[in-house]
Amino acid sequence: MRGVEQVPWLYDIGIALLEATGLGRWRAWLVGLDGSDGRRVLDLGCGTGRNLPALTSRAGRAVVGVDPCGEALKRARRRAPGAWLVRARAEALPFRDGAFDVVTSGLVLCSVDEPARALHEVQRVMAPRGTLRLLEHVRSSHPWQAGLQDALQPAWTWFTGGCRPNRDTESAVTAAGFAIDAGSRRAAGSMRRLVARSSGPGDAK
Repeated sequence: MRGVEQVPWLYDIGIALLEATGLGRWRAWLVGLDGSDGRRVLDLGCGTGRNLPALTSRAGRAVVGVDPCGEALKRARRRAPGAWLVRARAEALPFRDGAFDVVTSGLVLCSVDEPARALHEVQRVMAPRGTLRLLEHVRSSHPWQAGLQDALQPAWTWFTGGCRPNRDTESAVTAAGFAIDAGSRRAAGSMRRLVARSSGPGDAK
């Protein structure tokens, strides 16, 4: 059985429901780039392309979406015909060092198999002073909630096809050598949003 994340139409239904109940505001922040954010954008784990219409709306911006699921990329193509789409894993990005000014990652690092390797790759493909815009759910800071996440994780990961609700992604970002912009960070329950900066390609090596 494939998990929900590998069934594009089912995934889209679930995400649409979450966006109607609050996730939409978080996504609007994630894709709310302005002219100062740079012209080369990578949407990591673009899935069915829910971020891409907003990212491609500014003229002159080059946007690349990358995802390991071919079926999801077909749906993404219909949503954003102006984006370049590449089938690849976050842990092995097929791009040159320093290729992107901005990397967006929305509810992605909870599902990759090797988050440290994925973050290493993100830092490699970011230009000097590039930014990572991250939206993620993370391990709870409350022990009883974290324990519940641990208990639910195996079944939830099987059902979704990869999501780990107990992953401490925010700490992983710091451990990978990124500097989190404190002014950008917002937390609500287990949800986090933040901008993290890299001083240049290769720093995570």
